[in-house]
Amino acid sequence: MITSIDHINIVVADLQRSVKFYELLGFKVVRRAHLRGEWIDKIVGLPEVSAEVVYIIAPGGEPRIELLHYKSPRGASLPLNSLPNTIGVRHIAFRVDDIHDMTARLKKAGVPLFGEPVSAPPDVVKHDAGQKTLLYFTDPDGVILELAQYQ
Repeated sequence: MITSIDHINIVVADLQRSVKFYELLGFKVVRRAHLRGEWIDKIVGLPEVSAEVVYIIAPGGEPRIELLHYKSPRGASLPLNSLPNTIGVRHIAFRVDDIHDMTARLKKAGVPLFGEPVSAPPDVVKHDAGQKTLLYFTDPDGVILELAQYQ
């Protein structure tokens, strides 16, 4: 039986750029590692893996995020993955206390936003935490992220 979410993995093109971006959002680096050897090749099903990983965590705690950069074999960036209607995992949502403050921080940093924060109509989806206001944006590799504030 599954007991919790352990981590979320995001493969990145430039590890340092991604670390800076997620630190802008408030994440903290908790660990770094170099992945190489038969054990990782077997896990991911790729030959001769060489990768760097930085583990980050939000101020509120788990689950952690793994920012993973493959030195080899290199992967491809697929622009369709940055569209919200492409099949598969499309976004990660982060809870915030002040969505408007965070939106201003993102704009100041030049982060591409899908639009402005929008409150979901309360008669469409009722959340136990209250009415949800949300905002979509992307990280430097086009991964869709969401800010979510409940009131």
